[in-house]
Amino acid sequence: MSEGAGALQALQDLLFSPFAEFGFMRRALVAVVALSMGAAPLGCLLVLRRMSLLGDAMAHALLPGAAVGYMIAGLSVTAMGLGGFVAALAVALLAGAVTRHTHQREDASFAAFYLIALALGVLLISMRGSSVDLIHVLFGSVLAVDDAALLLVASIASVTLMLLALLYRPLVVESFDAGFLASVGGPGALSHGVLLVLTVANLVGGFQAMGTLMAVGLMMVPAIAARFWVRDLAPLALLAALIAMFSGWIGLLLSFHADLPSGPAIVLVAGVIYVLSLLFGRHDGLLRRGASCC
Repeated sequence: MSEGAGALQALQDLLFSPFAEFGFMRRALVAVVALSMGAAPLGCLLVLRRMSLLGDAMAHALLPGAAVGYMIAGLSVTAMGLGGFVAALAVALLAGAVTRHTHQREDASFAAFYLIALALGVLLISMRGSSVDLIHVLFGSVLAVDDAALLLVASIASVTLMLLALLYRPLVVESFDAGFLASVGGPGALSHGVLLVLTVANLVGGFQAMGTLMAVGLMMVPAIAARFWVRDLAPLALLAALIAMFSGWIGLLLSFHADLPSGPAIVLVAGVIYVLSLLFGRHDGLLRRGASCC
């Protein structure tokens, strides 16, 4: 075998062989791709609406519901997913109600309720389980995703893409001018509600694979990084999904070859892409801004 052929074979072994040889790696990659397709476009909408921290709040808010599901049925995908969905949706509704009936801003309401929910969830898990169970819920393990979790993630991604396609126009208009959409009788409240529900659903799906803290990273970091390269929503969502998929692929390889935790590895790869985008991005990249000032 020639030197060039040997190098090519080594590169193939490095980048593709783990997925060809091991079923758990293939399931993990499929889960990350599905999460990327559903969560990254939602992250773009949250960025455009200046609601980037909403995903983090919702990721913490689902913890008490997941804890109740865990206390009832153990590490059950269905019980923990349903409990997390109900808890996060309840926090969203409570924060919205407080904002409508008081002078408190929505971000402050979300912060208060998600911190309460986070503390309650940690307390419930600690009462029934151990620190290992808490770490599993918070950080997850995409390498341990089973068929039930994979089906849940794929279903959520499919429903998300269909609803985003149906409500694309009102979602775009409300992201830039919610007042105009309301003045013409558009479905502003409906689109905002659907966005919240889809955000919660994707975080529930991501929590099953990556844990509550890592799921929001795959939703938001690629979207924020993509914003440095494109401005229009459709290309932005596509680029964010591609960045998320690439981060998942490289992060899984790092996890496999270097024996690193999979969720943090994936989010850190996305973080490296964000830093590169911050430096070299076409729109507001630091080096481009510096060159234009000189």
